[in-house]
Amino acid sequence: MSTTKGEHDLSIEKVSQRAQDIEGKLPKLKTLFEQGKIMLGMVKDYWNGSYREVPYWAISAVSLALLYVLNPADVLPDVLLGVGYLDDATVVAFCLKLVQREIERYQEWVAAKTKGGGGKVVDV
Repeated sequence: MSTTKGEHDLSIEKVSQRAQDIEGKLPKLKTLFEQGKIMLGMVKDYWNGSYREVPYWAISAVSLALLYVLNPADVLPDVLLGVGYLDDATVVAFCLKLVQREIERYQEWVAAKTKGGGGKVVDV
Protein backbone atom coordinates (compact mmCIF):
# COMPACT_ATOMS: atom_id res chain seq x y z
CA MET A 1 0.00 0.00 0.00
CA SER A 2 2.87 2.37 0.71
CA THR A 3 4.15 1.73 -2.85
CA THR A 4 0.89 2.99 -4.33
CA LYS A 5 0.96 6.03 -2.08
CA GLY A 6 4.59 6.61 -3.00
CA GLU A 7 3.79 6.49 -6.72
CA HIS A 8 0.88 8.84 -6.15
CA ASP A 9 3.14 11.25 -4.27
CA LEU A 10 5.66 11.13 -7.12
CA SER A 11 2.94 12.06 -9.61
CA ILE A 12 1.83 14.98 -7.46
CA GLU A 13 5.44 16.07 -7.04
CA LYS A 14 5.95 15.95 -10.81
CA VAL A 15 2.91 18.15 -11.40
CA SER A 16 4.08 20.53 -8.70
CA GLN A 17 7.54 20.76 -10.27
CA ARG A 18 6.03 21.38 -13.70
CA ALA A 19 3.51 23.94 -12.44
CA GLN A 20 5.28 26.78 -14.22
CA ASP A 21 5.17 24.87 -17.52
CA ILE A 22 1.47 24.15 -17.00
CA GLU A 23 0.71 27.77 -16.10
CA GLY A 24 2.57 28.84 -19.23
CA LYS A 25 0.22 26.78 -21.40
CA LEU A 26 -3.03 28.04 -19.87
CA PRO A 27 -2.84 31.54 -21.42
CA LYS A 28 -2.26 29.93 -24.81
CA LEU A 29 -5.53 28.03 -24.47
CA LYS A 30 -7.30 31.22 -23.43
CA THR A 31 -5.81 33.02 -26.42
CA LEU A 32 -7.00 30.24 -28.72
CA PHE A 33 -10.50 30.56 -27.27
CA GLU A 34 -10.48 34.34 -27.77
CA GLN A 35 -9.25 33.95 -31.35
CA GLY A 36 -12.06 31.45 -31.96
CA LYS A 37 -14.57 34.08 -30.84
CA ILE A 38 -13.02 36.57 -33.26
CA MET A 39 -13.29 34.02 -36.07
CA LEU A 40 -16.96 33.53 -35.23
CA GLY A 41 -17.51 37.29 -35.28
CA MET A 42 -15.88 37.53 -38.69
CA VAL A 43 -18.18 34.83 -40.09
CA LYS A 44 -21.25 36.55 -38.60
CA ASP A 45 -20.25 39.94 -40.03
CA TYR A 46 -19.54 38.36 -43.41
CA TRP A 47 -22.89 36.57 -43.40
CA ASN A 48 -24.90 39.68 -42.53
CA GLY A 49 -23.02 41.66 -45.20
CA SER A 50 -21.34 44.20 -42.95
CA TYR A 51 -17.82 42.86 -43.60
CA ARG A 52 -16.95 41.65 -47.08
CA GLU A 53 -13.25 42.61 -47.18
CA VAL A 54 -12.12 39.02 -46.79
CA PRO A 55 -11.18 36.59 -49.58
CA TYR A 56 -13.63 33.76 -50.11
CA TRP A 57 -10.95 31.12 -49.39
CA ALA A 58 -10.28 32.66 -45.97
CA ILE A 59 -13.92 32.92 -44.87
CA SER A 60 -14.42 29.35 -46.13
CA ALA A 61 -11.45 28.08 -44.10
CA VAL A 62 -12.70 29.82 -40.97
CA SER A 63 -16.23 28.49 -41.49
CA LEU A 64 -15.02 24.93 -42.01
CA ALA A 65 -12.81 25.09 -38.91
CA LEU A 66 -15.72 26.32 -36.79
CA LEU A 67 -18.03 23.66 -38.24
CA TYR A 68 -15.45 21.03 -37.33
CA VAL A 69 -15.48 22.28 -33.74
CA LEU A 70 -19.29 22.00 -33.68
CA ASN A 71 -19.25 18.42 -34.98
CA PRO A 72 -19.32 16.09 -31.95
CA ALA A 73 -18.36 13.06 -34.07
CA ASP A 74 -14.91 14.13 -35.21
CA VAL A 75 -11.50 12.41 -35.12
CA LEU A 76 -11.42 12.47 -31.30
CA PRO A 77 -15.02 12.52 -30.03
CA ASP A 78 -15.62 15.41 -27.64
CA VAL A 79 -17.01 13.03 -24.99
CA LEU A 80 -13.50 11.64 -24.36
CA LEU A 81 -12.52 13.56 -21.26
CA GLY A 82 -9.17 15.27 -21.46
CA VAL A 83 -8.43 14.59 -25.12
CA GLY A 84 -11.78 15.14 -26.84
CA TYR A 85 -11.05 18.76 -27.66
CA LEU A 86 -7.42 18.38 -28.72
CA ASP A 87 -8.29 17.84 -32.37
CA ASP A 88 -10.67 20.81 -32.28
CA ALA A 89 -7.94 23.03 -30.84
CA THR A 90 -5.50 21.76 -33.47
CA VAL A 91 -7.88 22.55 -36.33
CA VAL A 92 -8.60 26.05 -34.98
CA ALA A 93 -4.88 26.74 -34.40
CA PHE A 94 -4.02 25.60 -37.94
CA CYS A 95 -6.77 27.75 -39.41
CA LEU A 96 -5.57 30.75 -37.40
CA LYS A 97 -2.09 30.34 -38.86
CA LEU A 98 -3.57 30.06 -42.34
CA VAL A 99 -5.73 33.18 -42.12
CA GLN A 100 -3.73 35.22 -39.60
CA ARG A 101 -3.47 38.30 -41.81
CA GLU A 102 -7.19 38.25 -42.59
CA ILE A 103 -8.01 37.99 -38.86
CA GLU A 104 -5.75 40.99 -38.20
CA ARG A 105 -7.49 42.98 -40.95
CA TYR A 106 -10.87 42.05 -39.48
CA GLN A 107 -9.77 43.16 -36.00
CA GLU A 108 -8.58 46.49 -37.45
CA TRP A 109 -11.97 46.91 -39.14
CA VAL A 110 -13.81 46.17 -35.88
CA ALA A 111 -11.59 48.63 -33.99
CA ALA A 112 -12.17 51.35 -36.60
CA LYS A 113 -15.90 50.69 -36.58
CA THR A 114 -16.01 50.86 -32.79
CA LYS A 115 -13.85 53.99 -32.64
CA GLY A 116 -15.93 55.73 -35.31
CA GLY A 117 -19.20 55.11 -33.51
CA GLY A 118 -20.24 52.21 -35.71
CA GLY A 119 -20.17 54.19 -38.92
CA LYS A 120 -23.53 55.88 -38.25
CA VAL A 121 -24.04 59.30 -39.77
CA VAL A 122 -26.19 61.73 -37.86
CA ASP A 123 -27.77 64.51 -39.94
CA VAL A 124 -28.28 67.68 -37.91
